[in-house]
Amino acid sequence: MAQHDERDAAEALAQVSAALAESLDPAIVVSRVAASVRELLECQGATVYRVEEATGTLVLEGVAGLGQDWSVGLRLPKGMGITALGLRAGRPVASDDVLSDAAIFLDAAIRGRLEALNHRAMMSAPLLSRGRIIGAITVADTLGRRFTERELRYMKMFADMAAIALTNAQQYRAEERLRADAEAANRAKDDFLAMLGHELRNPLAAIANAAHILDRVGAAGETAARASAVIHRQVRHLSGLVDDLLDAARVSTGKIILRTEPVDVGAAVRRVVGNLVAPRHAVRVDAASAWVSADETRLDQIIENLVSNALKYTPAGGEVRAGVRADGSEVVLEVADTGDGIPAALLPHVFEPFVQGERTADRTHGGLGLGLALVKRLVEMHGGSVTAASGGGGRGSTFTVRLPGAAAPATPPGPAGTRPATVAPRRILIVEDNADAREVLLTSLKLDGHEVHEAADGRAGLEAALRLTPDVALIDVGLPGLDGYEVARQIRATDAGSSMVLVALTGYGQAEDRRRAVAAGFDVHLVKPVAPERLAEVLSSVPSATRRS
Repeated sequence: MAQHDERDAAEALAQVSAALAESLDPAIVVSRVAASVRELLECQGATVYRVEEATGTLVLEGVAGLGQDWSVGLRLPKGMGITALGLRAGRPVASDDVLSDAAIFLDAAIRGRLEALNHRAMMSAPLLSRGRIIGAITVADTLGRRFTERELRYMKMFADMAAIALTNAQQYRAEERLRADAEAANRAKDDFLAMLGHELRNPLAAIANAAHILDRVGAAGETAARASAVIHRQVRHLSGLVDDLLDAARVSTGKIILRTEPVDVGAAVRRVVGNLVAPRHAVRVDAASAWVSADETRLDQIIENLVSNALKYTPAGGEVRAGVRADGSEVVLEVADTGDGIPAALLPHVFEPFVQGERTADRTHGGLGLGLALVKRLVEMHGGSVTAASGGGGRGSTFTVRLPGAAAPATPPGPAGTRPATVAPRRILIVEDNADAREVLLTSLKLDGHEVHEAADGRAGLEAALRLTPDVALIDVGLPGLDGYEVARQIRATDAGSSMVLVALTGYGQAEDRRRAVAAGFDVHLVKPVAPERLAEVLSSVPSATRRS
């Protein structure tokens, strides 16, 4: 250190500080600390230790200029070597000869290592972070080196800088671990929700198709008709709850992608409200034609959630109004009711997840407290805003959505597709492991005049597809043995499979599931429960096979 004056040392320390700040990887920082202190103090070697809190043992984390005997992971018991003196003193300490210094304890193994290197002059400084000792730095040189008071000061300054750099790196690594844990938890949550959706949608599909069969065969009597209506209504309700649960999770993680196009909000309100069943309420619609750029499916979801929420909190005999109007450059959707109203204390929180007003035991509709939170996120994704207003208990509430207006298309889209009057008979293969779902779907398709075959697992489905060469194969994705994706891939790999229409009929409905289905060779991805109209639409677009066996 004799070659350095104070100015040189200050510049060297500044360079060291800059070098230590260049990385937040703990391993890199430790390596740079060892190399930098060795260079700064012109020593033969340097070591950086971490204090093991539980035992006080020093664990070697970084080393520079020493032989293989000094490798990362070497452990010094508490009280060992010159580092112990520095830790006890809480400041840098030096020794001209650690092998003969009576104040320094060395066991036979460490003494032998030092004798082999002839590194007998040493200086050590504790690493202090927020008043807590986290480690130590030690430099070593050959016999005859005497460390000066000035070098002890430099060692102190360096140790302070190193402690900050190491603490920052450790905090960053801890935050990285937390982020990784959070990402893993999110993945686990997404996997759970996907599985939950699949497991709930399978029985819903079976119930929905069974109800459809009852309608087709004409169950006699008013009681049967009412029971059938209840089944249809509750299937729609449960399907909506599943969709809200899954969509709320997707929106919060940015996994919903909007597919925007010109949409007439007035027409959407009339269509959505027309499909809702509200025999106990007066539902009035005053929806002028007003165009926005929106994802039509998500806009329908916004409207349905707002109107359903109004119906839920409006007693029988009350009124729900849905209106659409243009207001300057914006389109305003307003849903108002004469129901329970929103207490002042709850009003600022109605769009938060899992927030619900009080409901009495006679409520006919439940909910998860996610509908309005989902509305808010979807509206904001469209560049709009939504607000709630209420005069309080028993005075009803009004929800107002404002969306950026858009020009009407030059050629307005035609009316939404309806179920074809007739669908030509097709040869259809159902590959489904859920026996109830498979049976009711098979029965429903047979009632429509199709030739229907079935298989209960992936391998049987693959064999049946290649043997029967159906026009359409309806394949569940979550099959035992050979999953639906692999069934589709193997079918597509054959000459016979090139002309089949493959439909993924599944409870997995996320965007990634659709991409996987397309990549595996599916032509269509349908999420259970599938409306009969939608399935008929798919079948009507399939050309009938020219060859029959």
